[in-house]
Amino acid sequence: MTKITLALDTRKASYLKTSDTYPIVLRVFHKKKRLIRLPYHTSKAGWQASEGRLLKSAKSNRDQPCNKINLQLHKKLHQAREAFSELLQEMRPFDVDELVHYINIKLSGASKELYENMAKNSLSLKSWLAIQIKRKNELNKPLSARWYEEGVVALLQFLQKEDIPMAQLKVSDLNGFLHHQQAKGNSQNTVSNYLRAVRALYNSAMKEDRLFMVKYPFHHFKVPSTTRTRKRAITKEEMLRLRDLKYDEGTAIWHARNYALIMFYCRGMNFMDLVQLKISNLRSGRIYYGRSKTGSLLSVKITTELQVILNYYTSGKVKDAYLFPANYDGTTKHMEKYRTLRRRMNERLAIMGKDAGIQEKLTTYTIRHTWATTAKYLGIPIEVISESLGHHSLDTTEVYLKGFNDAVLDEANEKIIRSDST
Repeated sequence: MTKITLALDTRKASYLKTSDTYPIVLRVFHKKKRLIRLPYHTSKAGWQASEGRLLKSAKSNRDQPCNKINLQLHKKLHQAREAFSELLQEMRPFDVDELVHYINIKLSGASKELYENMAKNSLSLKSWLAIQIKRKNELNKPLSARWYEEGVVALLQFLQKEDIPMAQLKVSDLNGFLHHQQAKGNSQNTVSNYLRAVRALYNSAMKEDRLFMVKYPFHHFKVPSTTRTRKRAITKEEMLRLRDLKYDEGTAIWHARNYALIMFYCRGMNFMDLVQLKISNLRSGRIYYGRSKTGSLLSVKITTELQVILNYYTSGKVKDAYLFPANYDGTTKHMEKYRTLRRRMNERLAIMGKDAGIQEKLTTYTIRHTWATTAKYLGIPIEVISESLGHHSLDTTEVYLKGFNDAVLDEANEKIIRSDST
């Protein structure tokens, strides 16, 4: 059900202390709620919510032309509802953000044709990309910044342009890009990744009112879904063979084997999270850390198997010291160092795979995938697996997150890493 009404925005952040008033808004509800601020203010006592109008008798309204403002408010309400009716007549799906943007067009008094001409000089794709990259880097999320950049670079290369106004992107451009990528032999997952990055940039620009589009191209173009990739996990028996490999203590490959086992023993810990661990992350028989990718806070019990390895790395270190020699501070500035660490880790995993007689290609992702797959084969509920991996997204795994306590996760992890459960 869609509802558009006049309202007083009484949120604390909207309060105008100098006049003791709040802004009047159009409240738009279309599956989700949005507010469109109007150029009028009044106090709580000066607003009649049932009628959506200013009260002339209120003290805060005595210096305002209430009759004129009330006429303007209801004119804008009518325009907003008219915009909704026009979108309905197009017989296509639209979300609340497109509805809000089209209402803004109607409120501005611009025709579609005039608005399209005005939009030609609007925000450019690369300028908005630069803003988003700066934000992500400030939040120490360089992988997200790189994701945006790769999508935009690929699209602009296809269009053979240095940059484009965001409002000029057409459905035909997206279709052409899709077919071009497929013709190049790129996988569906790669193409989907590019297009989802571009779509995310458009959505963020529209939500921040930096971009107004009469026709949002992603409402008429379906981004291809990702497909299941080839098997990346190894069996638990193969993982145990990896565990039993013997290398000279202190060598690079000896450390790499330890890292692989620690990642497995820590419920498929991501390599980026592993190399950021410090002594201070170990407390009361547990490892506490936040996932770099999602920010989820995780807690893993230090099992007997894990403690045996950690004893070497904790000896003689102060609280703020990195746990492992392959350390990374998590900053964008040192992202290149992390990539080097990950590349070398994968090179050593490949050697270990051959030494252990494992046919499957080993990478840091293999360890994480192996933990999840082993858990599945042991009959551990998918809800527990999802929580253990620290998933935090809008995909299907989020549906199963139930907030399991540490005891449930610890029991699941011990089942997986226990050598006598094969």
